[in-house]
Amino acid sequence: MQETTQRVADGVATTDAASAADLVPDDGTVPTSGLSAGPKDIAHELAASGRDLSLTIPASADAGFVADTELPNADALDLRYPFSAWPNLKRAVNDGRVDFVDDHLSVVEQSVAQGHFGDPDVAVVEALAVGEDWLVPTTAVGGVPGFVAAADAVIVEVNEALPLELQRLHDTWTPATPPRDPLSLSDPGERLGDQFVRFDPDKLAAVVRTENDPIPYPFREPSDAETAIADNALDFLADELAENPAFRERFAFEVGIGSLGNEITERIGDLGFGDRDVAYFGEVAQDGLLDLLEAGTLSAASATALVLGEDGVNRMLDRPELVAENVVTRSMSVSNDPGLIRAFGVVAINTAVEVDVYGHTNSSHVRGSQLLQGIGGSGDFARNGLLSMMVLPSTAKDGDVSRIVPMASHVDHPDHDVDVVVTEHGVADLRGLTPDERFEEIVGACAHPDFRPELRRYGERAAQNGGHMPHDLPTAFDMHGQ
Repeated sequence: MQETTQRVADGVATTDAASAADLVPDDGTVPTSGLSAGPKDIAHELAASGRDLSLTIPASADAGFVADTELPNADALDLRYPFSAWPNLKRAVNDGRVDFVDDHLSVVEQSVAQGHFGDPDVAVVEALAVGEDWLVPTTAVGGVPGFVAAADAVIVEVNEALPLELQRLHDTWTPATPPRDPLSLSDPGERLGDQFVRFDPDKLAAVVRTENDPIPYPFREPSDAETAIADNALDFLADELAENPAFRERFAFEVGIGSLGNEITERIGDLGFGDRDVAYFGEVAQDGLLDLLEAGTLSAASATALVLGEDGVNRMLDRPELVAENVVTRSMSVSNDPGLIRAFGVVAINTAVEVDVYGHTNSSHVRGSQLLQGIGGSGDFARNGLLSMMVLPSTAKDGDVSRIVPMASHVDHPDHDVDVVVTEHGVADLRGLTPDERFEEIVGACAHPDFRPELRRYGERAAQNGGHMPHDLPTAFDMHGQ
Protein backbone atom coordinates (compact mmCIF):
# COMPACT_ATOMS: atom_id res chain seq x y z
CA MET A 1 0.00 0.00 0.00
CA GLN A 2 1.36 3.39 -0.99
CA GLU A 3 1.18 5.73 2.01
CA THR A 4 1.22 9.48 2.32
CA THR A 5 3.66 11.11 4.73
CA GLN A 6 2.17 14.60 4.45
CA ARG A 7 -0.88 15.94 6.26
CA VAL A 8 -1.43 18.59 3.58
CA ALA A 9 0.27 18.03 0.25
CA ASP A 10 2.52 20.68 -1.24
CA GLY A 11 0.61 23.33 -3.13
CA VAL A 12 -2.66 22.87 -1.21
CA ALA A 13 -3.74 26.09 0.49
CA THR A 14 -5.34 26.08 3.94
CA THR A 15 -7.76 28.44 5.66
CA ASP A 16 -9.48 28.81 9.02
CA ALA A 17 -12.64 26.97 10.02
CA ALA A 18 -14.85 30.08 10.04
CA SER A 19 -13.89 30.96 6.47
CA ALA A 20 -14.54 27.38 5.36
CA ALA A 21 -17.93 27.37 7.09
CA ASP A 22 -18.86 30.52 5.16
CA LEU A 23 -18.71 28.43 1.97
CA VAL A 24 -21.61 26.26 3.10
CA PRO A 25 -24.93 27.55 1.66
CA ASP A 26 -27.53 28.66 4.20
CA ASP A 27 -30.00 26.02 3.03
CA GLY A 28 -27.43 23.60 1.61
CA THR A 29 -27.46 19.83 1.37
CA VAL A 30 -24.22 19.01 3.16
CA PRO A 31 -23.24 15.31 3.33
CA THR A 32 -20.65 14.79 6.04
CA SER A 33 -18.35 12.17 7.37
CA GLY A 34 -19.70 10.91 10.67
CA LEU A 35 -19.66 8.19 13.29
CA SER A 36 -16.31 8.68 15.05
CA ALA A 37 -15.06 10.86 12.18
CA GLY A 38 -17.56 13.69 12.04
CA PRO A 39 -16.26 17.21 11.29
CA LYS A 40 -15.74 19.23 14.45
CA ASP A 41 -14.33 22.74 13.95
CA ILE A 42 -16.42 23.49 10.87
CA ALA A 43 -19.58 22.13 12.51
CA HIS A 44 -18.85 24.34 15.51
CA GLU A 45 -18.35 27.41 13.33
CA LEU A 46 -21.59 26.77 11.48
CA ALA A 47 -23.47 26.51 14.76
CA ALA A 48 -21.82 29.64 16.16
CA SER A 49 -22.12 31.72 12.98
CA GLY A 50 -25.43 33.44 13.81
CA ARG A 51 -26.57 32.77 10.25
CA ASP A 52 -30.15 31.72 9.53
CA LEU A 53 -29.19 28.17 8.55
CA SER A 54 -31.54 25.43 7.41
CA LEU A 55 -29.17 22.60 6.56
CA THR A 56 -29.92 19.15 5.25
CA ILE A 57 -27.20 16.82 6.51
CA PRO A 58 -26.93 13.26 5.28
CA ALA A 59 -24.11 11.61 7.21
CA SER A 60 -22.30 8.33 7.74
CA ALA A 61 -24.93 7.28 10.30
CA ASP A 62 -24.62 9.97 13.01
CA ALA A 63 -22.85 13.17 11.96
CA GLY A 64 -20.54 13.14 14.98
CA PHE A 65 -20.98 14.54 18.47
CA VAL A 66 -20.27 18.19 17.61
CA ALA A 67 -22.55 18.41 14.57
CA ASP A 68 -25.41 16.48 16.17
CA THR A 69 -25.17 18.49 19.40
CA GLU A 70 -24.38 22.08 18.43
CA LEU A 71 -26.29 22.37 15.14
CA PRO A 72 -29.69 21.39 16.57
CA ASN A 73 -29.04 23.65 19.56
CA ALA A 74 -28.51 26.54 17.13
CA ASP A 75 -31.66 25.69 15.13
CA ALA A 76 -29.38 25.28 12.12
CA LEU A 77 -30.74 21.92 10.98
CA ASP A 78 -33.73 21.32 8.75
CA LEU A 79 -33.25 17.58 8.13
CA ARG A 80 -30.92 14.79 9.24
CA TYR A 81 -30.43 11.41 7.60
CA PRO A 82 -30.07 8.47 8.42
CA PHE A 83 -29.24 7.84 12.13
CA SER A 84 -29.41 9.59 15.48
CA ALA A 85 -27.07 8.73 18.34
CA TRP A 86 -26.66 11.91 20.40
CA PRO A 87 -29.26 13.27 22.85
CA ASN A 88 -29.59 16.84 21.54
CA LEU A 89 -30.47 15.71 18.04
CA LYS A 90 -32.96 13.16 19.34
CA ARG A 91 -34.67 15.82 21.44
CA ALA A 92 -34.85 18.13 18.44
CA VAL A 93 -36.37 15.39 16.28
CA ASN A 94 -38.90 14.33 18.92
CA ASP A 95 -39.83 17.98 19.58
CA GLY A 96 -40.48 18.49 15.85
CA ARG A 97 -37.67 21.04 15.42
CA VAL A 98 -35.65 18.83 13.02
CA ASP A 99 -36.99 16.49 10.37
CA PHE A 100 -35.43 13.04 10.32
CA VAL A 101 -35.38 10.20 7.80
CA ASP A 102 -34.42 6.71 9.01
CA ASP A 103 -32.82 4.23 6.61
CA HIS A 104 -30.65 1.16 6.22
CA LEU A 105 -26.98 2.17 6.14
CA SER A 106 -26.31 -0.02 3.11
CA VAL A 107 -28.28 2.36 0.87
CA VAL A 108 -27.13 5.75 2.22
CA GLU A 109 -24.44 6.49 -0.36
CA GLN A 110 -26.81 5.45 -3.14
CA SER A 111 -29.67 7.61 -1.81
CA VAL A 112 -27.47 10.70 -1.56
CA ALA A 113 -26.04 10.14 -5.05
CA GLN A 114 -29.57 9.86 -6.48
CA GLY A 115 -30.49 13.24 -5.02
CA HIS A 116 -33.20 12.07 -2.63
CA PHE A 117 -32.30 14.96 -0.31
CA GLY A 118 -31.47 17.51 -2.96
CA ASP A 119 -28.36 18.06 -5.00
CA PRO A 120 -25.39 17.68 -2.60
CA ASP A 121 -23.81 21.13 -2.45
CA VAL A 122 -20.66 20.52 -0.43
CA ALA A 123 -19.30 17.46 1.37
CA VAL A 124 -17.59 18.25 4.69
CA VAL A 125 -15.13 15.53 5.65
CA GLU A 126 -12.67 14.95 8.48
CA ALA A 127 -9.41 13.54 7.14
CA LEU A 128 -5.97 12.38 8.19
CA ALA A 129 -4.41 13.93 5.10
CA VAL A 130 -5.35 15.73 1.90
CA GLY A 131 -3.94 16.51 -1.52
CA GLU A 132 -5.27 18.50 -4.44
CA ASP A 133 -7.35 15.54 -5.67
CA TRP A 134 -7.44 13.08 -2.78
CA LEU A 135 -8.11 12.70 0.93
CA VAL A 136 -7.61 9.97 3.51
CA PRO A 137 -10.43 9.49 6.09
CA THR A 138 -9.71 9.38 9.84
CA THR A 139 -11.41 6.65 11.90
CA ALA A 140 -14.35 5.90 9.61
CA VAL A 141 -14.96 5.53 5.90
CA GLY A 142 -18.75 5.43 6.15
CA GLY A 143 -20.39 7.21 3.23
CA VAL A 144 -17.42 9.44 2.42
CA PRO A 145 -16.52 7.96 -1.00
CA GLY A 146 -20.08 8.31 -2.26
CA PHE A 147 -20.60 11.73 -0.67
CA VAL A 148 -17.43 13.17 -2.18
CA ALA A 149 -18.32 11.78 -5.60
CA ALA A 150 -21.85 13.23 -5.46
CA ALA A 151 -21.10 16.69 -4.03
CA ASP A 152 -20.38 19.76 -6.10
CA ALA A 153 -17.59 20.80 -3.72
CA VAL A 154 -15.51 19.32 -0.90
CA ILE A 155 -14.31 20.91 2.36
CA VAL A 156 -11.68 18.92 4.25
CA GLU A 157 -10.93 19.23 7.95
CA VAL A 158 -7.49 17.66 8.56
CA ASN A 159 -7.28 16.35 12.12
CA GLU A 160 -3.61 16.22 13.09
CA ALA A 161 -4.34 14.81 16.56
CA LEU A 162 -4.81 11.35 15.05
CA PRO A 163 -1.85 9.14 14.08
CA LEU A 164 -1.11 9.12 10.38
CA GLU A 165 -0.56 5.36 10.70
CA LEU A 166 -4.34 4.95 10.78
CA GLN A 167 -4.41 5.46 7.02
CA ARG A 168 -3.57 1.77 6.74
CA LEU A 169 -7.03 0.97 8.08
CA HIS A 170 -8.92 2.02 5.04
CA ASP A 171 -10.20 0.42 1.89
CA THR A 172 -12.23 3.23 0.35
CA TRP A 173 -13.44 1.32 -2.71
CA THR A 174 -17.16 1.76 -3.17
CA PRO A 175 -19.44 0.24 -5.83
CA ALA A 176 -20.57 2.15 -8.86
CA THR A 177 -24.13 3.36 -9.32
CA PRO A 178 -26.45 0.51 -10.47
CA PRO A 179 -26.64 -1.37 -12.72
CA ARG A 180 -23.37 -2.99 -11.66
CA ASP A 181 -21.76 -6.37 -11.13
CA PRO A 182 -22.10 -8.12 -7.75
CA LEU A 183 -19.40 -7.23 -5.25
CA SER A 184 -16.40 -9.50 -5.65
CA LEU A 185 -15.04 -9.54 -2.08
CA SER A 186 -14.11 -13.16 -1.37
CA ASP A 187 -12.93 -12.89 2.26
CA PRO A 188 -13.80 -10.53 5.15
CA GLY A 189 -10.23 -9.27 5.25
CA GLU A 190 -9.72 -8.76 1.51
CA ARG A 191 -9.16 -5.27 0.08
CA LEU A 192 -10.58 -3.97 -3.19
CA GLY A 193 -8.89 -0.57 -3.21
CA ASP A 194 -6.61 1.70 -1.17
CA GLN A 195 -6.96 4.38 1.49
CA PHE A 196 -7.43 7.36 -0.82
CA VAL A 197 -10.77 8.95 -1.71
CA ARG A 198 -10.12 10.65 -5.04
CA PHE A 199 -11.99 13.54 -6.63
CA ASP A 200 -11.79 16.19 -9.33
CA PRO A 201 -9.32 18.83 -8.05
CA ASP A 202 -11.79 21.55 -9.03
CA LYS A 203 -14.05 20.31 -6.22
CA LEU A 204 -11.62 21.15 -3.41
CA ALA A 205 -13.11 24.30 -1.90
CA ALA A 206 -11.22 24.57 1.39
CA VAL A 207 -8.79 22.76 3.69
CA VAL A 208 -8.67 23.44 7.43
CA ARG A 209 -5.97 22.19 9.78
CA THR A 210 -7.36 21.08 13.15
CA GLU A 211 -6.22 19.16 16.19
CA ASN A 212 -9.15 17.48 17.91
CA ASP A 213 -8.86 14.52 20.23
CA PRO A 214 -11.26 11.68 19.42
CA ILE A 215 -14.59 11.87 21.23
CA PRO A 216 -15.14 8.55 23.03
CA TYR A 217 -18.39 6.66 22.66
CA PRO A 218 -20.18 6.63 26.05
CA PHE A 219 -19.93 2.93 26.87
CA ARG A 220 -20.88 2.09 30.46
CA GLU A 221 -20.33 -0.92 32.66
CA PRO A 222 -22.87 -3.65 31.86
CA SER A 223 -25.74 -4.11 34.28
CA ASP A 224 -26.38 -7.42 36.01
CA ALA A 225 -29.14 -8.11 33.49
CA GLU A 226 -26.83 -7.37 30.56
CA THR A 227 -24.16 -9.68 31.98
CA ALA A 228 -26.77 -12.42 32.22
CA ILE A 229 -27.89 -11.72 28.63
CA ALA A 230 -24.31 -12.10 27.46
CA ASP A 231 -24.02 -15.38 29.41
CA ASN A 232 -27.14 -16.73 27.72
CA ALA A 233 -26.09 -15.57 24.26
CA LEU A 234 -22.65 -17.15 24.58
CA ASP A 235 -24.07 -20.43 25.90
CA PHE A 236 -26.38 -20.54 22.90
CA LEU A 237 -23.52 -19.81 20.48
CA ALA A 238 -21.37 -22.50 22.09
CA ASP A 239 -24.11 -25.04 21.33
CA GLU A 240 -24.37 -23.73 17.76
CA LEU A 241 -20.64 -24.18 17.25
CA ALA A 242 -20.91 -27.75 18.47
CA GLU A 243 -23.99 -28.71 16.47
CA ASN A 244 -24.51 -26.46 13.44
CA PRO A 245 -22.59 -27.68 10.36
CA ALA A 246 -22.68 -24.15 8.90
CA PHE A 247 -19.98 -23.19 11.42
CA ARG A 248 -17.72 -26.18 10.87
CA GLU A 249 -15.03 -24.14 9.10
CA ARG A 250 -15.72 -20.46 9.86
CA PHE A 251 -17.52 -18.39 12.44
CA ALA A 252 -18.20 -14.89 11.08
CA PHE A 253 -20.12 -12.47 13.27
CA GLU A 254 -21.38 -8.92 13.71
CA VAL A 255 -22.44 -7.16 16.92
CA GLY A 256 -24.40 -3.91 17.13
CA ILE A 257 -22.98 -0.87 18.88
CA GLY A 258 -23.66 -0.27 22.57
CA SER A 259 -22.68 -1.36 26.06
CA LEU A 260 -24.47 -4.71 25.79
CA GLY A 261 -23.05 -5.33 22.33
CA ASN A 262 -19.59 -4.42 23.54
CA GLU A 263 -19.88 -6.87 26.44
CA ILE A 264 -20.86 -9.68 24.05
CA THR A 265 -18.08 -8.77 21.61
CA GLU A 266 -15.44 -8.81 24.34
CA ARG A 267 -16.54 -12.24 25.52
CA ILE A 268 -16.90 -13.90 22.11
CA GLY A 269 -13.28 -14.97 22.57
CA ASP A 270 -14.33 -17.24 25.44
CA LEU A 271 -16.01 -19.59 22.97
CA GLY A 272 -14.08 -22.68 22.01
CA PHE A 273 -13.41 -22.19 18.31
CA GLY A 274 -10.90 -25.00 17.84
CA ASP A 275 -9.46 -24.93 14.33
CA ARG A 276 -12.22 -22.72 12.95
CA ASP A 277 -11.46 -19.47 11.20
CA VAL A 278 -13.00 -16.58 13.17
CA ALA A 279 -13.78 -13.30 11.41
CA TYR A 280 -15.66 -10.12 12.18
CA PHE A 281 -17.68 -8.67 9.32
CA GLY A 282 -19.80 -5.87 10.70
CA GLU A 283 -20.61 -2.22 10.79
CA VAL A 284 -18.51 -0.91 13.68
CA ALA A 285 -15.38 -2.01 15.51
CA GLN A 286 -15.88 -1.28 19.22
CA ASP A 287 -13.67 -1.77 22.27
CA GLY A 288 -14.41 -5.47 22.70
CA LEU A 289 -13.02 -6.12 19.23
CA LEU A 290 -9.64 -4.75 20.33
CA ASP A 291 -9.51 -7.47 22.98
CA LEU A 292 -10.09 -10.11 20.32
CA LEU A 293 -7.38 -8.59 18.14
CA GLU A 294 -4.89 -8.51 21.01
CA ALA A 295 -5.67 -12.16 21.80
CA GLY A 296 -5.16 -13.21 18.18
CA THR A 297 -8.69 -14.62 17.98
CA LEU A 298 -9.59 -13.08 14.63
CA SER A 299 -8.22 -13.81 11.19
CA ALA A 300 -9.93 -10.68 9.85
CA ALA A 301 -11.94 -7.72 11.09
CA SER A 302 -13.98 -5.59 8.69
CA ALA A 303 -16.14 -2.58 9.57
CA THR A 304 -17.06 0.87 8.32
CA ALA A 305 -15.77 2.68 11.44
CA LEU A 306 -13.92 2.50 14.71
CA VAL A 307 -16.37 3.50 17.44
CA LEU A 308 -14.38 3.32 20.65
CA GLY A 309 -14.95 4.22 24.29
CA GLU A 310 -12.39 5.99 26.43
CA ASP A 311 -10.31 2.86 26.97
CA GLY A 312 -10.44 1.96 23.29
CA VAL A 313 -9.46 5.47 22.20
CA ASN A 314 -6.45 5.39 24.52
CA ARG A 315 -5.39 2.01 23.18
CA MET A 316 -5.74 3.25 19.61
CA LEU A 317 -3.61 6.33 20.28
CA ASP A 318 -0.98 4.33 22.20
CA ARG A 319 -0.84 1.50 19.67
CA PRO A 320 -2.26 2.66 16.34
CA GLU A 321 -0.70 -0.37 14.66
CA LEU A 322 -3.10 -2.66 16.58
CA VAL A 323 -6.05 -1.42 14.53
CA ALA A 324 -4.15 -0.23 11.44
CA GLU A 325 -2.69 -3.67 10.79
CA ASN A 326 -5.69 -5.80 11.79
CA VAL A 327 -8.88 -3.95 10.82
CA VAL A 328 -10.21 -2.96 7.40
CA THR A 329 -12.59 0.00 7.39
CA ARG A 330 -14.81 0.24 4.32
CA SER A 331 -17.55 2.17 2.63
CA MET A 332 -20.96 1.45 4.18
CA SER A 333 -22.04 0.18 0.78
CA VAL A 334 -19.54 -2.64 1.26
CA SER A 335 -19.53 -3.22 5.03
CA ASN A 336 -23.33 -3.54 5.04
CA ASP A 337 -23.82 -5.15 1.63
CA PRO A 338 -26.58 -7.78 1.81
CA GLY A 339 -24.85 -10.09 -0.67
CA LEU A 340 -21.60 -10.13 1.32
CA ILE A 341 -23.41 -10.69 4.61
CA ARG A 342 -25.08 -13.73 3.07
CA ALA A 343 -21.92 -14.96 1.38
CA PHE A 344 -19.88 -14.86 4.59
CA GLY A 345 -22.61 -16.50 6.68
CA VAL A 346 -22.58 -13.76 9.29
CA VAL A 347 -24.10 -14.30 12.73
CA ALA A 348 -25.88 -11.00 13.40
CA ILE A 349 -26.25 -9.98 17.05
CA ASN A 350 -28.23 -6.78 17.58
CA THR A 351 -30.00 -5.02 20.43
CA ALA A 352 -33.68 -4.15 20.56
CA VAL A 353 -36.09 -1.79 22.29
CA GLU A 354 -38.82 -4.43 22.40
CA VAL A 355 -39.79 -7.77 20.89
CA ASP A 356 -43.36 -8.95 20.59
CA VAL A 357 -44.79 -12.40 21.24
CA TYR A 358 -44.24 -13.47 17.62
CA GLY A 359 -40.76 -12.02 17.19
CA HIS A 360 -41.45 -8.70 15.48
CA THR A 361 -38.76 -6.36 16.75
CA ASN A 362 -38.55 -2.63 17.38
CA SER A 363 -34.99 -1.28 17.57
CA SER A 364 -35.51 2.43 16.98
CA HIS A 365 -38.55 4.02 18.67
CA VAL A 366 -39.77 4.11 22.27
CA ARG A 367 -43.53 3.43 22.51
CA GLY A 368 -43.68 3.56 18.73
CA SER A 369 -43.21 7.31 18.41
CA GLN A 370 -40.16 8.68 20.24
CA LEU A 371 -36.98 8.32 18.19
CA LEU A 372 -34.26 6.49 20.09
CA GLN A 373 -31.69 6.15 17.32
CA GLY A 374 -32.74 4.64 13.99
CA ILE A 375 -32.44 1.27 12.34
CA GLY A 376 -28.79 1.84 11.41
CA GLY A 377 -27.23 -1.31 10.04
CA SER A 378 -29.24 -3.78 12.10
CA GLY A 379 -31.74 -4.35 9.30
CA ASP A 380 -29.01 -5.12 6.77
CA PHE A 381 -27.59 -7.80 9.05
CA ALA A 382 -30.83 -9.17 10.53
CA ARG A 383 -32.39 -9.73 7.11
CA ASN A 384 -29.31 -11.25 5.50
CA GLY A 385 -27.38 -12.93 8.31
CA LEU A 386 -27.10 -16.69 8.49
CA LEU A 387 -28.36 -16.42 12.06
CA SER A 388 -30.13 -13.32 13.41
CA MET A 389 -30.13 -12.78 17.19
CA MET A 390 -31.92 -9.99 19.08
CA VAL A 391 -30.65 -9.34 22.60
CA LEU A 392 -32.37 -7.14 25.18
CA PRO A 393 -33.26 -6.90 28.87
CA SER A 394 -36.74 -8.26 29.59
CA THR A 395 -37.90 -5.05 31.31
CA ALA A 396 -37.38 -1.29 31.36
CA LYS A 397 -37.96 1.48 33.92
CA ASP A 398 -36.61 -0.52 36.87
CA GLY A 399 -38.77 -3.50 36.03
CA ASP A 400 -42.06 -1.63 35.70
CA VAL A 401 -42.41 -2.12 31.93
CA SER A 402 -42.05 -5.35 29.97
CA ARG A 403 -39.93 -5.25 26.83
CA ILE A 404 -41.55 -8.49 25.67
CA VAL A 405 -44.87 -7.11 24.49
CA PRO A 406 -48.07 -8.37 22.84
CA MET A 407 -47.50 -6.30 19.69
CA ALA A 408 -44.44 -4.27 18.76
CA SER A 409 -45.26 -0.55 18.77
CA HIS A 410 -42.91 -0.03 15.81
CA VAL A 411 -41.48 -2.76 13.60
CA ASP A 412 -37.94 -2.52 12.26
CA HIS A 413 -37.41 -6.27 11.91
CA PRO A 414 -40.40 -8.46 11.06
CA ASP A 415 -40.69 -11.92 12.56
CA HIS A 416 -39.21 -13.35 9.34
CA ASP A 417 -35.86 -11.73 10.14
CA VAL A 418 -35.53 -12.81 13.77
CA ASP A 419 -34.19 -16.28 14.51
CA VAL A 420 -33.30 -16.02 18.18
CA VAL A 421 -34.32 -13.75 21.08
CA VAL A 422 -32.16 -13.52 24.21
CA THR A 423 -32.94 -11.85 27.54
CA GLU A 424 -31.47 -12.33 31.00
CA HIS A 425 -34.09 -15.05 31.59
CA GLY A 426 -33.29 -17.28 28.64
CA VAL A 427 -33.09 -17.95 24.93
CA ALA A 428 -35.95 -18.40 22.48
CA ASP A 429 -34.81 -20.27 19.37
CA LEU A 430 -37.56 -19.48 16.85
CA ARG A 431 -36.23 -21.30 13.81
CA GLY A 432 -38.84 -23.51 12.20
CA LEU A 433 -41.57 -22.63 14.69
CA THR A 434 -45.19 -21.75 13.94
CA PRO A 435 -46.61 -18.48 15.33
CA ASP A 436 -48.23 -20.32 18.25
CA GLU A 437 -44.95 -22.03 19.05
CA ARG A 438 -43.05 -18.75 18.76
CA PHE A 439 -45.48 -17.21 21.26
CA GLU A 440 -44.86 -19.97 23.81
CA GLU A 441 -41.09 -19.92 23.30
CA ILE A 442 -40.70 -16.13 23.62
CA VAL A 443 -43.04 -15.73 26.60
CA GLY A 444 -41.82 -18.84 28.38
CA ALA A 445 -38.10 -18.29 27.88
CA CYS A 446 -37.58 -14.53 27.55
CA ALA A 447 -40.33 -12.57 29.31
CA HIS A 448 -39.84 -11.55 32.93
CA PRO A 449 -41.79 -14.00 35.13
CA ASP A 450 -43.86 -11.14 36.56
CA PHE A 451 -45.28 -10.38 33.11
CA ARG A 452 -45.78 -13.89 31.77
CA PRO A 453 -49.33 -14.32 33.15
CA GLU A 454 -50.47 -11.06 31.54
CA LEU A 455 -48.89 -12.01 28.22
CA ARG A 456 -50.53 -15.42 28.30
CA ARG A 457 -53.93 -13.85 29.08
CA TYR A 458 -53.39 -11.66 26.05
CA GLY A 459 -52.66 -14.76 23.96
CA GLU A 460 -55.86 -16.41 25.13
CA ARG A 461 -57.94 -13.37 24.20
CA ALA A 462 -56.20 -13.10 20.82
CA ALA A 463 -56.79 -16.79 20.07
CA GLN A 464 -60.55 -16.25 20.34
CA ASN A 465 -60.33 -14.17 17.16
CA GLY A 466 -58.76 -17.03 15.21
CA GLY A 467 -56.34 -16.56 12.36
CA HIS A 468 -52.74 -17.47 11.65
CA MET A 469 -51.06 -14.88 13.92
CA PRO A 470 -53.91 -13.75 16.17
CA HIS A 471 -54.01 -10.40 17.97
CA ASP A 472 -56.50 -8.73 20.29
CA LEU A 473 -56.21 -5.29 18.72
CA PRO A 474 -58.29 -3.35 21.29
CA THR A 475 -55.78 -4.28 24.04
CA ALA A 476 -52.61 -4.93 22.01
CA PHE A 477 -50.77 -1.90 23.37
CA ASP A 478 -52.09 -1.83 26.94
CA MET A 479 -48.76 -3.00 28.36
CA HIS A 480 -46.96 -0.07 26.75
CA GLY A 481 -48.83 2.32 28.99
CA GLN A 482 -47.79 0.78 32.31
